[in-house]
Amino acid sequence: MSARARRLLITAGPTHEPIDAVRYIANRSSGRLGLALAAAARDAGWDVTLLLGPVAAEPPAGVTTHRFESTADLAARLDACFPDCDVLIMAVAVADYRPRSATVPKLPRSGRPLRLELEPTPDLVAACVARKRPGQRIIGFALEDAAALESRAAEKLRRKGLDAIVANPLETMGAGDIGAVLLTAGGERLTPGGGGPLDKAAFARWLIAWLGPATP
Repeated sequence: MSARARRLLITAGPTHEPIDAVRYIANRSSGRLGLALAAAARDAGWDVTLLLGPVAAEPPAGVTTHRFESTADLAARLDACFPDCDVLIMAVAVADYRPRSATVPKLPRSGRPLRLELEPTPDLVAACVARKRPGQRIIGFALEDAAALESRAAEKLRRKGLDAIVANPLETMGAGDIGAVLLTAGGERLTPGGGGPLDKAAFARWLIAWLGPATP
């Protein structure tokens, strides 16, 4: 009897935090890297579940996909899916703030200034780290200005208790390639492609290969 494939959970895309029924706060995330990771993991034999935010792109075939809109939606999806996974890759771009209260109807345009009271969104990756079981791994992402990219990513890696983090320059947003560095809790610094930019599909294949084989 063959061993079951290991289970990989990937979050991708932005969150939309509603202001009213038609307006929202969001990050400029296309979800392209998360989609590429899901396709690469599927091709490598992983059992892949993708939690995908509000993006236009369709998920890869052969991948179990659940959609979400807001941070609250994603938190509920993680509550349901995280306990069963072996590895979680948090490639999602969660909005850091959301309106404290959302107006259900459309706010009328009055021509006067509009003030919104914002509150921080929950730290979803920290919540997963707090309840992970032995053997589970969590890989996070840090999107930062190039000048402070690795120092801020390393600080986030330690503060959140991640197993590894992808230090990802701001220029990646909306681009077809990525010039990232992978930092691990064990002190490794890994640069795919010799440190130069890779297209996102190639980077995804490299990161999935780094995770190891799809079967135990």
